[in-house]
Amino acid sequence: MKRPFITKAQAEEIIAKYPTPFHIYDEKGIRENARKLYKAFSWNKGYREFFAVKATPNPYILKILKEEGCGVDCSSLTELMLSECCGFSGADIMFSSNVTPEEDMKKAKELGAFINLDDITHIEFLEKLCGLPETLFCRFNPGGHFELETQIMDNPGEAKYGFTRDQLFEGFRILKSKGVKHFGLHAFLASNTVTNGYYPKLARILFELAVELKNETGVDIKYINLSGGVGVTYIPGKPENDIMAIGEGVHKAFDEVLVPAGMGDVAIFTELGRYMLAPYGHLVTKCIHQKHIYKEYIGCDACACNLMRPAMYGSYHHITVLGKEDAPCDHKYDVTGGLCENNDKFAIDRMLPEIDIGDILVIHDTGAHGFAMGYNYNGKLRSAELLLKEDGSVQLIRRAETPSDYFRTFDFTGILDKYIEK
Repeated sequence: MKRPFITKAQAEEIIAKYPTPFHIYDEKGIRENARKLYKAFSWNKGYREFFAVKATPNPYILKILKEEGCGVDCSSLTELMLSECCGFSGADIMFSSNVTPEEDMKKAKELGAFINLDDITHIEFLEKLCGLPETLFCRFNPGGHFELETQIMDNPGEAKYGFTRDQLFEGFRILKSKGVKHFGLHAFLASNTVTNGYYPKLARILFELAVELKNETGVDIKYINLSGGVGVTYIPGKPENDIMAIGEGVHKAFDEVLVPAGMGDVAIFTELGRYMLAPYGHLVTKCIHQKHIYKEYIGCDACACNLMRPAMYGSYHHITVLGKEDAPCDHKYDVTGGLCENNDKFAIDRMLPEIDIGDILVIHDTGAHGFAMGYNYNGKLRSAELLLKEDGSVQLIRRAETPSDYFRTFDFTGILDKYIEK
């Protein structure tokens, strides 16, 4: 059973100062999880986690992870700028992008980031734009389906990312001929996997490919980036990933493939976003309306603008009614927001305790791809982000948007002045 990391009493105290809706993150949980990840891969002397900034782009979160030894994985100019301001530079940054604008690539090169090329044509693009660095990564897409124990996990052949196998060999040869000295491999073959077998299988694919590339092209492969894809369990009672078992599975593949090939000094990287943050974030909202028509509806002051995943993907997020954690779930509700869209629902036909107007709802596992995917449809404003610190205090780490923020980018001088704060 999922339990919130805040109590009803804590929530009421927080709401007195910071009205709902808001996202809140658990510093203690984030730090403990990062330390456990590093322990799982401590067998690899060069191991490093590059947190996927897109999952939770908040400087306070990034600084916590920096203190725990993490780097950052960036995919845009703005993410690079945010990371730079948080003290990341050089080998702290992995830049993995696609359809990359010139300014983004220039900034990555300026910062000395590890650049992960998405396509063979990007070799010429980067060389002409700002020159090739001594170290480059290339992203591999094997095509077809990715299967694990006869189950199709994802369909890389339909993904827009990466080099084909033939392009990868050609690309490494070209890069070597142009003076690149050190190489990295990267691949992302499945999203949000909840199986201890995903990373070990992906690792074995990349390790075997790295040996072939070294033997056939003579390049020096120093890094292998397993990217993301290790997920979390959104539904209570379902099996969860065991990061220690995952780390040991990768270790086994490393010892069986890379060590005999004389590549035992290769550093392993990961780029986890969801695994690092999702369970340590809640969207906190209040019931402000009830509706009794063909179904029973609970209307919240949060909406899909605060958490897009249920509306966009039909994703499950568990809901706890604070103060009623142990009450029987004997009422069936659709839990909705106020957008003019019928998919603005956090839950459909969900069995929950009886909900009253004013009840506080915690929507679980929103610490990654929650606030980050917010938007302003219907003129809805993005919520605040709060941090529950290790000492139990609460810190505002992003204020809620105001109408002034929403109107500020309009160039209608004089028309909207009454709503724009000076």
